[in-house]
Amino acid sequence: MTDAILPPRRVMNGTKLLPGLILCIAVTGVAFALQRVEEALFGRVWLEALVLAIVTGTLLRSLWTPDRRWFPGIAFSAKFLLELAVVLLGATVSGATIFAAGPGLLLGIAGVVMIALMASFAIGRLLRLPPRMALLVACGNSICGNSAIAAVAPVIGADGDDVAASIGFTAVLGVAVVLGLPVLGFALHLGAIPYGALAGLTVYAVPQVIAAATPAGAAAVRIGTLVKLVRVLMLGPVCLMLSLVAAKLREEPDEPLPQVTTGERPAWGHPPIHHFVPWFISGFLILVALRSMDLIPNAALAPANRIATLLTVVSMAALGLGVDIRTVAHAGGRVTAAVVLSLLVLGGISLGLIHVLGLA
Repeated sequence: MTDAILPPRRVMNGTKLLPGLILCIAVTGVAFALQRVEEALFGRVWLEALVLAIVTGTLLRSLWTPDRRWFPGIAFSAKFLLELAVVLLGATVSGATIFAAGPGLLLGIAGVVMIALMASFAIGRLLRLPPRMALLVACGNSICGNSAIAAVAPVIGADGDDVAASIGFTAVLGVAVVLGLPVLGFALHLGAIPYGALAGLTVYAVPQVIAAATPAGAAAVRIGTLVKLVRVLMLGPVCLMLSLVAAKLREEPDEPLPQVTTGERPAWGHPPIHHFVPWFISGFLILVALRSMDLIPNAALAPANRIATLLTVVSMAALGLGVDIRTVAHAGGRVTAAVVLSLLVLGGISLGLIHVLGLA
């Protein structure tokens, strides 16, 4: 990502935002169109519009270098729209979902996520990934793939190159997991319930969980979806914990990959409160609380989810437009190794939980 494409330091007027914003929306339209073509050809969506937006934006950026008039709108889309999407996701999460899983499974899922998160981060650092890149890969593998990467990125101050590389490689491995997991389940002689739980614990996105669990039947789909939703709920606590150390993390250099700075940051000893709890994390938690108290109408949930998805795809298009493809290529081997090894660790931990809970 070039130094010029940065989050704006102050609110810009609509005239300055318009060119870049329109460009990001156009890339988003192409991404959704490609998703429809994919569904028409293969009967299902393997690469979602979120991934396709990054790919399309990156390809466009590789063929054409935008001048400065495009930067404000691209920066606005990459930062503020993504943060707003995270807030809106809170409206779709209810405390009832948590308790429906039961205490044993709930604690087990939380344990799997935290252990996998720490192990994945350690693997990334051992492979000499920069701290922010290692965290993005760890969160993507341990929680919910692209959505987790997109949500964590603004918390830890990750730049577009890190986000694009993490999402790109995670997306490819996500498709591989969907294709390979039924074979593994058959080889391990797993029944519908344990296999569904394994799918929910290891596959990245909810639609992919359904695709991976379907060969084992309706029971596998039900338990897989429930486990996956509880796993997604870990995104809020993880983001909150990361926000507590974000100021310190952002001060660390990201060598050997180039880093992008967004201006001066306060010293660790005297940070303002928003460095500990960013506004969008506070907004997310407030909406979760309101949803749990039934203060958000059911009729508003589907629109909120659709808007959050759309804003996320637009922000991913913006990140793609700011990607330096040479940086992503430079990170390729290490990121791929980190994702694969982290995924193997997650699978091993998940199988262990299934046996401990007696599901197998």
